[in-house]
Amino acid sequence: MKTGWRRFALVGLLASLLALAACVPQFRESGPRERAPEIGEFFTAADGEKLTYTAWLPDNPGKTYPPKAVIAAVHGFNQYSDHFRRAARYWQRRSIATYAYDQRGFGTNYPRGIWPGREAIVADVKDFVRAVRDRHPGVPLYLLGSSMGGAAVIAALGGPNPPEVDGAILATPAAYGRDLLPVHYSGLLWAGAHTVPWVRVTGQDLGRLPSDNYAMLRSLSMDPRVIKGARIDTIYGLVNLMDMALEAAPNVRGPILFLYGEKDEIIKPPAALLVLDRLPEDSRRVAIYENGYHMLLRDLQAEVVYADVATWVFDRTAPLPSGADRRGTGNLSADAGL
Repeated sequence: MKTGWRRFALVGLLASLLALAACVPQFRESGPRERAPEIGEFFTAADGEKLTYTAWLPDNPGKTYPPKAVIAAVHGFNQYSDHFRRAARYWQRRSIATYAYDQRGFGTNYPRGIWPGREAIVADVKDFVRAVRDRHPGVPLYLLGSSMGGAAVIAALGGPNPPEVDGAILATPAAYGRDLLPVHYSGLLWAGAHTVPWVRVTGQDLGRLPSDNYAMLRSLSMDPRVIKGARIDTIYGLVNLMDMALEAAPNVRGPILFLYGEKDEIIKPPAALLVLDRLPEDSRRVAIYENGYHMLLRDLQAEVVYADVATWVFDRTAPLPSGADRRGTGNLSADAGL
């Protein structure tokens, strides 16, 4: 009897393992991109997907003025367009319009937390630029990417059919590709994504501080539109996007403003230096903020960064007011732990 039960249990275990092995990461496929993207009540991508967006336009009471420059902004992992609200209001007062959309699977877009695939992420960046440019023809347009959004911007600009922009602003772009992951970490991630893709993990146990703005961090923890944690297959998809960005980085053309905080505990110096070294040296301006964290655009000293961005947008040859472009990368160690 015991032998029979053991055989039954063994068969059940093998069947379970085979079922798990048949699991695949859950990525949401997009349709064919056959229409012109547009901005109306929603940002409608070329495949017809409707995504929430926010626009901050230069204005005075009762009046709206044509912007002197436009920024199209792409948020980071688990965030949404509100990430740029404080920055956009600063730029708004300086005749710079900002448009930001909630990426697929994030913010208010359904299904939340399901990775849309890196191709869809990058295609949406291109569609958004096209839609914003159609709104403001002839106005200088800059593409801003924060963290994961920075990876998406690099992949879009360095891949085939790059969007037409006057420059790119990369705020602590995420660059944790497999080049930096220990082999066993990469293997475990693949195994998790292909066996238990639905398992959710958080980074709370890592003890890493994304910003010195504690009030902002508390508000994020209570914001239902900010996703807490992530499915393993979503993290797997994010790493695939970062790999794509690292591969595309040498092909990025046009002016680049690269922003990084010395106190960044999320994208540490080895990762920042890796993507920086792959971007064309002759077209980039690097600004290193001594007191900056990963959320440079939401830190306590964020207005210093906003002023630098506005200065660069209007005059790419002018020294940045903060002097962060004259610090150099000497204080960033490529040997620092990840």
